[in-house]
Amino acid sequence: METITLQENKKIYFSSDNHFGLPGKVKSSKREKIFIKWLDTIKNDAQVIFLLGDLFDFWFEFKKVVPKGYTRLFGKLAELTDAGVKIYFFVGNHDAWMRNYFKKELGIDVFFEPKKFKINSKKFFVGHGDGLGSGDYGYKFLKLIFRNSFFKFLFSCIHPDISIRIGEYLSRRNSVISGKEIKFESNEKELLFNYCKKILKSDHYNYFVFGHRHLPLKINLGNNSEYYNCGDWFNHYSYLDFTNSELTLKYFNPEI
Repeated sequence: METITLQENKKIYFSSDNHFGLPGKVKSSKREKIFIKWLDTIKNDAQVIFLLGDLFDFWFEFKKVVPKGYTRLFGKLAELTDAGVKIYFFVGNHDAWMRNYFKKELGIDVFFEPKKFKINSKKFFVGHGDGLGSGDYGYKFLKLIFRNSFFKFLFSCIHPDISIRIGEYLSRRNSVISGKEIKFESNEKELLFNYCKKILKSDHYNYFVFGHRHLPLKINLGNNSEYYNCGDWFNHYSYLDFTNSELTLKYFNPEI
């Protein structure tokens, strides 16, 4: 479990599911600029920023090639890490094919599985949220294939101009891959809620923080524990911030 001690007058931020690249260049660029504007508003008090996956609608990182675009975003992230802001990136189901570009070029630590943190006196369980708990077996099967090193090698043998087009098409068209589960019915039908309750049977966490669902959520789990979902930057422009001992769900006004 990694320990983070929050400095005076500093905050920790959580964000997920930007899906940059969707639905096309013009609208994606507009949303990218909104997100950068948000990063500018938090840069002075941000000690740590957690990016909880699906930053891109599709990402495949070759040994010598990455998808073009996102120049302003990368520049802003590099500016933040150069200024001493720690950034953690948890891959999502749309950008799972990360390698070392973020670490080498932007100074961002990349994680492929959920991770535990102790922030001040609070225990956090953090991840993107895809494929956790029971159910969702179709996606879990695809996840095994996509994470398979041999499959990634085969995909990397295709010319990037072709493979990236294929990936973008599948990402936008296949509802199993995209994880379009944006309807909240009840706590009991929420896979991540049930996953959190299962984890709590063996270990206690004050906060479970995930993305993936595209729904800003705050759900009481009982026993001084809560499940938060960051929402998205496609419909909600939502995020979380943690100050001292309190986690808060907030919204950014894209018209600012």
